[in-house]
Amino acid sequence: MTAREIHKVRTPSLALAYEEHGAGDEVVILLHGFPYSPRAYDAVAPALVAQGLRVLVPHLRGYGSTRFLAGDTPRSGQQAALGQDLLDFMDALAIPRATLVGYDWGGRAACIVAALWPERVRALVTGDGYNIQNIAVSGTPAAPEQEFRYWYQFYFHTPRGHLGLDANRRALCRLLWQLWSPTWRFDEATYAASAEAFDNPDFVEVVIHSYRHRYGYAPGDPALEAIERQLAAQPVIGVPSISLSGLDDGVGPPPEEDDDAVHFSGPYRRRLLPGVGHNIPQEAPEDTVAAVLELLQR
Repeated sequence: MTAREIHKVRTPSLALAYEEHGAGDEVVILLHGFPYSPRAYDAVAPALVAQGLRVLVPHLRGYGSTRFLAGDTPRSGQQAALGQDLLDFMDALAIPRATLVGYDWGGRAACIVAALWPERVRALVTGDGYNIQNIAVSGTPAAPEQEFRYWYQFYFHTPRGHLGLDANRRALCRLLWQLWSPTWRFDEATYAASAEAFDNPDFVEVVIHSYRHRYGYAPGDPALEAIERQLAAQPVIGVPSISLSGLDDGVGPPPEEDDDAVHFSGPYRRRLLPGVGHNIPQEAPEDTVAAVLELLQR
């Protein structure tokens, strides 16, 4: 099976694309973020397969080869949609339990399933800790330097930002790669390989909705409201977890004191990664693999 062989599985709302490697009994699901793609795990997947693991790498909604089944399904990027997609993916492939690895949007999906359906999660490797949004307090201003880092989110709240992402998606996302991982020297071929995923016909609508919904500026999909109500309670995560945080993360540098620890009730550790920015698995594949293997040895 090649690194680029794409499979599809039907969920209630998606023809969900994924890449599969290995055939072990233990399943590891690797979840990418925005604006990234499954290529973030190209060095991680084979290292896990070499340890006898079955590795699945989904294309999130709005990315790569994943497509909506119906034209009238809301192109939602809200957190509940990401969590539900992951659960549906596991159900469609009859996977009762898996180790979840994710960062950014993928980390949010992984944290949601770990919090709400812990019986389905063997262990969790999460980029930057607890990724479940607290939408109720999203209108509270942050420190000015953090607000500055969120410029792209405020841009996406405007009609101009919507048009700008549509017209300049590759250039804009490349800029985010540079700003969020300022010490990572990626080449053009590396970026181009991931940027192919942004040509998905639903990419712009899903991204724009994601950044508007999390601030309460766009309504959610009514079908997902029950999950959003559960997430509003900020549920704790009880599965064994490791948080990986890049010290050079340009969008959300990790604080000295881990203020996410309170959201984890099970075995939990935070690892700070020097010289690593926001794109953790692609910048630090060895650390990512080591975290998975450590959890599976418990």
